[in-house]
Amino acid sequence: MMLIRSLAVLLVSAVVATPALAQDRRVPSSPAELRMSYAPIVQRVQPAVVNVYAAKTVQNRNPLLDDPIFRRFFGVPGQQPEQMQRSLGSGVMVDASGLVVTNNHVIEGADQVKVSLADKREYEAEIVLKDSRTDLAVLRLKDTKEKFPTLDFANSDELLVGDVVLAIGNPFGVGQTVTHGIISALARTQVGITDYQFFIQTDAAINPGNSGGALVDMTGKLAGINTAIFSRSGGSQGIGFAIPANMVRVVVASAKSGGKAVKRPWLGARLQAVTPEIAETLGLKLPIGALVANVAPNSPASRAGLKLSDLIVAIDGQAIDDPNAFDYRFATRPLGGTAQIDVQRAGRTVKLTVALETAPDTNRDEIVLTARSPFQGAKVANISPAVADELHLDGSTEGVVVTDLADDGTAANVGFQKGDIILAVNNEKIAKTSDLDKASKTSARVWRIVLVRGGQQINVTLGG
Repeated sequence: MMLIRSLAVLLVSAVVATPALAQDRRVPSSPAELRMSYAPIVQRVQPAVVNVYAAKTVQNRNPLLDDPIFRRFFGVPGQQPEQMQRSLGSGVMVDASGLVVTNNHVIEGADQVKVSLADKREYEAEIVLKDSRTDLAVLRLKDTKEKFPTLDFANSDELLVGDVVLAIGNPFGVGQTVTHGIISALARTQVGITDYQFFIQTDAAINPGNSGGALVDMTGKLAGINTAIFSRSGGSQGIGFAIPANMVRVVVASAKSGGKAVKRPWLGARLQAVTPEIAETLGLKLPIGALVANVAPNSPASRAGLKLSDLIVAIDGQAIDDPNAFDYRFATRPLGGTAQIDVQRAGRTVKLTVALETAPDTNRDEIVLTARSPFQGAKVANISPAVADELHLDGSTEGVVVTDLADDGTAANVGFQKGDIILAVNNEKIAKTSDLDKASKTSARVWRIVLVRGGQQINVTLGG
């Protein structure tokens, strides 16, 4: 007991002495201390950060001009005026041959993409790969054989809250700009920006135009790609989000291998978040983990022995707080190997080994519907395991699903959404994309459509 009391006295003395230490101030002892700066890191990193300019041609579309009677009556020409839309962002050189990674939303729909280097040289660029699920895209500079400066990837799993970081990009188009701050939070999963919600949050000033730019650590390595801000005014309010470098690495690797799509491991199970009510039912102290809601037959999850109502709590020793965290951790695992998943089952921990393999993508038969109908402008595909995984559908789902919509298409205007499953058109069952293509080319005054959205069947009637 005397030892405990003596230790307590020492602790109290240390606390009392702390304010004096906190108030200690020291005059810099040399000119070198006055010049302490991030400049050496910036000078090394800045040449690898680029500006990205994208442009696309759009028509000023007036729906009345689609009616030939209206055009003939009022003498309005059928050709509608065109307008050039431009977007501005940033990018990072990740391969000396001229490979640049940026945000997909910066170049989405672009007819022309240009990249401007830090030294003001400008190059045309081609889009090598687009990945809407991560909001990342990879570009390649055209007509060049020189070696460009690049950034190496940091291991973003080693980042800590409080680490100092620099954000480099082209905010508001004013030119390349550097801001600094700290990592405010890690593993932000409720942001709602991409499919893989697992973001680095930083208070380094990020503004419009910074999208696609670099977030670098104090070793000059790429910690993440700046992608979004939380703002009520349109400017930085100290809450910015970056895609972690480990996810960027996966997308860049797919581009380097010549793939047109990112190859990721496929689990073959649908997961749901653990609510406080579910936690109470399961006897959990905290509502954390990813609950298995569905397991697709013949999937890696099924072969590993994952079962309905299993609670996934870790992957390869890394704790899992929610389904978004699992999706990110699983998606960044290298293909070809295995991952160990820890699940809680009936009050005990079970370790399962899951093969890391891609989802089968046979018979996708993806097409864009162009005939004059409510489906005009919709891209549709047969539901394969790969399509189901991309759109977060149950692995057992079959049929035809909307995978994308043209902004100026009829399908988008009448309210179709990505992920809609088309079951029937005018009482004709739709089993494959060729069925829907045929149905869309028929002449009909009224369109009766049966679809599934969010698990709910909807009957829609549209005028022809």
